[in-house]
Amino acid sequence: MDIATIIGLVAGIGLVVISIVMGGDPGLFWSLSSIVIVVGGTISSTLLNYPLRDVLSVFNTVKNALVHKETSPASLIETLVSFATVARREGILALESHAGEAGDEFLEKSVQLAIDGTAPELIKDILTTEIAFMEDRHSMGQGILTAMGTYAPAFGMIGTLIGLVQMLATLDDPSKIGAGMAVALLTTLYGALMANVLFLPAAGKLKVRTANELLVKEVIIEGILSIQSGDNPRVVEQKLKAFVSPEIRKQIAVKRK
Repeated sequence: MDIATIIGLVAGIGLVVISIVMGGDPGLFWSLSSIVIVVGGTISSTLLNYPLRDVLSVFNTVKNALVHKETSPASLIETLVSFATVARREGILALESHAGEAGDEFLEKSVQLAIDGTAPELIKDILTTEIAFMEDRHSMGQGILTAMGTYAPAFGMIGTLIGLVQMLATLDDPSKIGAGMAVALLTTLYGALMANVLFLPAAGKLKVRTANELLVKEVIIEGILSIQSGDNPRVVEQKLKAFVSPEIRKQIAVKRK
């Protein structure tokens, strides 16, 4: 998990907890019935909207997106340029002993396709199809998380309305009004916290990771096709640098010194 995710999660939860503790009795902010309404309602609406297998798979998708080590475009370009150098000097078959060093399954597959003599058009079709399905899986995950981020506050409001109805039913006993109102408002609090600390940020992080992964895979495709066509390593480097920002290009230049 990257440092930004850790900082954001700890800060988001920590600031809420600190403000609660500083305000008085933390026990006032606990309500099992409110949790049941918000969590149960969010899950039930999500299952109504999406198939069970997709809902279950989204957790694995999010885990991979948040925990998986992100590939650096700079280091990837350096690797591809080194592959181009080897292929230029020893032939593309020499890459077979280097493919496993990449540490990237997509890159290994791409190199193997090139070594096997697969036509460039077919290589691009195979790899582009894999990218498309990866993007679909991530898009489904983003949609489910965004939906959960929408349902949670809605069920928080529903729970508040239920609590207000129950409170109004006891207006003849003024001593119960304050406690009833507090419990009613807790469901809104829970819903807002779940949406804005968990679901929506996770959807946003997954979207960013998807964009980064797409960039990496596009660089790999362009690099492998260029290597297969026998391009000079310097030409390969210039082609791949076009995919990244000037800041990353400077990092690559420094590494090559």
